[in-house]
Amino acid sequence: MSENSGWRRKQIEMAVATTAAYGRYLPANFLHAPLKITNQSSSPPPPLYISTNPSDVNPRQLQDLYALCNHSCHRFPNLDSDGRVEPIDITKLRIALSHSPVVVSVFTKPEFANNFSTRTEVGAKSSGIGGDWIQRVMPVMPVMPDNGQLVGFGRAVSDLGLTASIYDVMVIPSLQGRGIGRRIVQRIIRMLTSKGVYDISALCSDKERLFFKACGFGEDILGSTTMMYTGTSSYSDADQMVIYAGRKLLLVPPLRE
Repeated sequence: MSENSGWRRKQIEMAVATTAAYGRYLPANFLHAPLKITNQSSSPPPPLYISTNPSDVNPRQLQDLYALCNHSCHRFPNLDSDGRVEPIDITKLRIALSHSPVVVSVFTKPEFANNFSTRTEVGAKSSGIGGDWIQRVMPVMPVMPDNGQLVGFGRAVSDLGLTASIYDVMVIPSLQGRGIGRRIVQRIIRMLTSKGVYDISALCSDKERLFFKACGFGEDILGSTTMMYTGTSSYSDADQMVIYAGRKLLLVPPLRE
């Protein structure tokens, strides 16, 4: 027996032992099939269902997704002692959804969403050695909104004629970094451009800038700056002014002539 064939035999024996440990069986001709080795460094997303139908979004499930992602719609959210944002108001969330002409939601099976790191490791082993056969003899029901868990979301506000803005792109932490967020943005852009809207912006924080840059966004070539409405009033002593920025009160020195 050559050194290469001995090494191959050891790999097959390890594969059989690994497969048996998970209660799966290999076809009889597996020992005569060429060894298939895949790159396990990449972590593709689990089976997904991407919906553009607003009726597929359950506001309660979306409220839970905001909490899981620690995402707030407010520029200045209230935080608890653990740094968690306050729950989003379900009534305002329903209103926001009703006025968002573009809504993209992503679903997967709950078992993938809750324990994806372990399943990815096991799935990589099974797909590398005999995995194709295992998937053929063990059919999986397709993911649908009624049997899946909401794991990703994004929406756009638009006049559907000239401009649009993208908001609230989020993916649950266990599935981040697997390209799901980019697919959400791509689907939003595709829906907007199909309606002739190409002036698309994304209001994002510093930590989100790299993500949107990877999705094709960049600095405004016209050099425009986003401005936010502020209501101002003076204290009685006229020494300071209070500026309402969103829901936050900011104390600033008075203007000097």
